[in-house]
Amino acid sequence: MADFEPLLDGIRDEEAEVKRPARIASLDVFRGLSVFLMMLVDYVGAIFPSIAHSPWHGVRLADFVMPFFLFAAGVSLALVYKKVTNRVEATWKAMLRATNLFFLGVLLQGGYLHGITSLTYGVNIERIRWLGILQRISIGYLVAALCEIWLPCKIWRRTGFFKDHYSHWCVMVSLSAIYLGLLYGLFVPDWQFILPDPMSSGSSNDSNVYKVSCGVRGDLGPGCNSAGMIDRYIIGLDHLYAKPVYRNLKQCNISNNGEVSESSPPWCRAPFDPEGILSSLTAAVTCIIGLQYGHTLAQVQDHKERLYNWSLFSVSMFALGLFLAIMGIPLNKSLYTVSYVLISSASAGFTFCALYLLVDVHCYRRSTFPLEWMGRHSLSIFILIASNLAVITLQGFYWTSPENNIIHWVVKRFMQA
Repeated sequence: MADFEPLLDGIRDEEAEVKRPARIASLDVFRGLSVFLMMLVDYVGAIFPSIAHSPWHGVRLADFVMPFFLFAAGVSLALVYKKVTNRVEATWKAMLRATNLFFLGVLLQGGYLHGITSLTYGVNIERIRWLGILQRISIGYLVAALCEIWLPCKIWRRTGFFKDHYSHWCVMVSLSAIYLGLLYGLFVPDWQFILPDPMSSGSSNDSNVYKVSCGVRGDLGPGCNSAGMIDRYIIGLDHLYAKPVYRNLKQCNISNNGEVSESSPPWCRAPFDPEGILSSLTAAVTCIIGLQYGHTLAQVQDHKERLYNWSLFSVSMFALGLFLAIMGIPLNKSLYTVSYVLISSASAGFTFCALYLLVDVHCYRRSTFPLEWMGRHSLSIFILIASNLAVITLQGFYWTSPENNIIHWVVKRFMQA
C-alpha cells in the first residue's frame, strides 16, 4: 500500500516521498467507487433518468458523488497532516494544491472545451464559468486542511469525536450557521436577465428580457433562493452554469432537444450554479466531517474500535439529517442544504465502513482491485473520461469530414439504433 493523497489523486508532498506512510486500501477503493459512480451517472443517466441528478428537492444516485469525493478528501487530509512540523510551510503547500486544482477545474469546466459535439475550443473571458466540481473540491480541501494545520486535535483519549476535535466542530457549526443565516435571512428582490433570441441573426439588439418576480425571504425554490442571488451579485450571471438541472422540472416543460417552453416560468431559462458560493460553505463541512473519520483512522489501531466510532457517527448524522428533513429543511444538492450534508455524509460513512470491513479487515483485495486502481488514478480518470477529454481527442481523428469519426459511429450504431 502506498501514500495517502488529499485530492482526487492528489499532488504528493516532497516530505511524503521521503517517508511514505502506509496506505489504507479501502480509501482507494472508496475513491475509485466515487469515480465509477460519476462515470455511471454521467453516461448512463441520460438513458435512466432515475439515477441522474434530482431536478431540485430530493436525492438520487448522482447526488451522492460530490459528497463522496469531499468525504474522501477529508479522510486523506487527517493522514497527510498527521504530523505538521512547520505550519506556515504546510499552509503554503495546501494553498498551492488548492489553487492548482481550482484552475484545472476552470480549464476543464469553464467553457474552454466545447464538448463532444464540437472540435473547436476557446472561451470568452466575459462568459467563463469560474466554479465547478474540481473548484468545489479545492475549496473544501483548503478549508479542511487549514483546520487540520492550525486547529490540531488532542491525542485520542477515548473521549470521542466531540471532545477530542471540538475546534473542528466549532468551525462546522459556524459554517452551517452562516449558511443558514444567509439562506433564510437574505431578502431576494425581483430580478431580470437578458438572453439572446435563439431565432435572431446574431445582432446585439436581438435579445429577450426575462423578469423573475420574487420579493421574498427564505424561499428555497429555483428562482428566488438567496444562494442564486449571491452568485449573481458576486460572480455575475454570465459566469454561472447555463443549463442547471432544475430545467428538468415539470414546470419548465423542456422538450426532447433541450428547449424550454415559452409558457414556462422565466427562471427556467436563467443560469444557476450548483457549485455556487453559499453552498461551498456546507460543502466544506462535508470535507471536515471526512476529516473526523480520518482522525480515527490515524489515531486508533483496533479495527473494532474504528468501525464502532465510524458507525456511531454515521448513524447519528443520518438520524439528525432525517429529522431536519422531516422538520422542513429539504434534501437539496443544488443548494447543499444542511440536511443533505448530514444524509450524504452519513451515507459516505456507511459505505466507507463497509469497504473498510471488506478490504482492510477481511482482505478481499482481488475483487475490489479495479476500484482500487481507479482510486489511485482518479484525477487522471476525471480529466480524461469524466471531462470528455479522451472523447474529444478521439474525435479529432476523422476520415474526409469531421463527422466521420469513431465517436459519431459508436453513437449512431449503438445509442441511436
